[in-house]
Amino acid sequence: MQGEDDLRGLAKIMGFMRAVSIILVIMHFYWFCYTFFLEHGWILEIVNTILSNFQKTAGLFSHPLYTKIFAVVLLALSCWGTKGVKNEKITWKKINITLLIGVLLFFFNGLILNSYFKYSIYFYLITISCGYISLMMSGVWISRLLRTNLMEDVFNNENESSTRDKTNAE
Repeated sequence: MQGEDDLRGLAKIMGFMRAVSIILVIMHFYWFCYTFFLEHGWILEIVNTILSNFQKTAGLFSHPLYTKIFAVVLLALSCWGTKGVKNEKITWKKINITLLIGVLLFFFNGLILNSYFKYSIYFYLITISCGYISLMMSGVWISRLLRTNLMEDVFNNENESSTRDKTNAE
């Protein structure tokens, strides 16, 4: 009973970290694509005040990379603590491709933000969103694959038997 409560508590913490990670990405959108939100009338003075205070105290928005790194660190921690369902179709090749796509779309789109073509803001928002989703998928898959591989030999029988064999041979 206690173990189930601990697992539920851990799941809530992991969900909260993932939510904070998503909020950081939304804050990134709001701060660095402010003209987009201003044109659509989607600004709130209270949000401006809160984000300005974040900038003054922590320098979170000094560079676009800072919010992205914080968001990815929280996402990675939330994926690491999430217990996934075993899936035989997940392979390291699939994970690596998804991870590479996620990194490229999420981190290497700064030139899009600074470009002057008409729909650059839309393209920036889409690439970051797709990159974040790809990073989340690969993180969950890594967690599932590692947990599955680690749980196959729960009692470390394989390692124990090889140690026992070496001892008997001597």
